[in-house]
Amino acid sequence: MKISASDVRIGNLVEHQGKLWRVLKKSHVKPGKGGAFAQLEMKAISDNTKLNERFRSEDKLEKAHVEPRQMQYLYPEGSELVFMDLESFEQIQIPAEDLGGQEQYLLPNEEIQINFYNEQPIGVELPASVVMQVQDTETVVKGQTAAGSGKPAIVDTGLRVIVPPFVNIGDKIRINTDTGEYMERAD
Repeated sequence: MKISASDVRIGNLVEHQGKLWRVLKKSHVKPGKGGAFAQLEMKAISDNTKLNERFRSEDKLEKAHVEPRQMQYLYPEGSELVFMDLESFEQIQIPAEDLGGQEQYLLPNEEIQINFYNEQPIGVELPASVVMQVQDTETVVKGQTAAGSGKPAIVDTGLRVIVPPFVNIGDKIRINTDTGEYMERAD
C-alpha cells in the first residue's frame, strides 16, 4: 500500500531500497524556498543500519504488508516487554530496545497493535496520544514570571514531559506519542 511521505508516522514500517525499515524519527521541514519535505530517520529491520532520508511531501512510500494483531501490554521483564495476544491469549516478549523509545508510552494492561512480518513481531503502532498520571513536578511560586512556558514533569513510565505551570502531581495529562509533548489535561 502506497502512502505519502507526509502521512508516515513514527513506528511505521516501510519498504525502501529493497529493505524493510522502521521509522524512528520524523520531522516536517518547510524551507523558505522550494517545497516542503519530510525528513525520516529509519532503521533497517534486517541489519540495524540507520538511514536519514528526505522525501518530498508528494513522494509515495510503500508501507510494508504486515499482519496487525491487537495485543495487551502486560509488564516489563528485565530488558524485555511481555505482551498477550487478545485472541489466542499467547504471550510474547519483545526487547524494549526494539521499540526505539516507544516503550515510554506503554502502561500495563493497555491495548496496542503489534505488527508481524513473516510471523515475527517487528513493531508497535501506538495510539496518537496516551493519558498518563503526573508522578513528580515542581511547584510554581506565585508571581514567578521567569518560569517561562512550562516546567518538567515525570509521568507513570518515567517519561519526562514539559507541562504548563498549572499541572500538579496526580493530574492526568494527554501526551502526543509522535512528539512526546503535552497536549492537555485529561479527566
